[in-house]
Amino acid sequence: MTPTDQEILVKIQSPFTREIGFRQLIETYQRKVYHIIRRMVIIHEDADDLTQNTFIKAYKNLDKFEGNSALFTWLYRIATNEALSFLEKKKKRFFFSIDDHQEKMESYLDQPGALNGEQIQIRLQKALLKLPEKQRLVFHLKYQEELTYEEMAEITGTSVGALKASYHHAVKKIEQSVLSE
Repeated sequence: MTPTDQEILVKIQSPFTREIGFRQLIETYQRKVYHIIRRMVIIHEDADDLTQNTFIKAYKNLDKFEGNSALFTWLYRIATNEALSFLEKKKKRFFFSIDDHQEKMESYLDQPGALNGEQIQIRLQKALLKLPEKQRLVFHLKYQEELTYEEMAEITGTSVGALKASYHHAVKKIEQSVLSE
């Protein structure tokens, strides 16, 4: 049986059960965090490393968690920030132009076994790679994670209006891209 956020928090707050509570946090949310990151960075090894970094940051900052949001919302924010920072650093480190980075990621999608699924899924993934990171994140949160705009606002620290606009622009760009291939 999966422990509730409250049960995990109670264990984390006690010095005697902190490690057990943190292990439960990882067991409960690791897969979800990995999938969030994987959809943003595409490459498994990068997503795996960033997932680990997310939980390391969470562990170091457990005392700062105020309980104003769900644990998953807090982890989601850490994970998306990790992924966005990683993508920015990767572009700068390798002196990729945005087009070069996109091309490299698209070539990864074309490799056999890179994605399970049909051709339309690959087209969608390629279209997502053409979006700016923030729009890709908003699209992922709304379409793939089915979060409300209010939940997204809490995770991203962005207004509902700005999120709606970003999602609208993302959908239009994706439609254009998928239909033009």
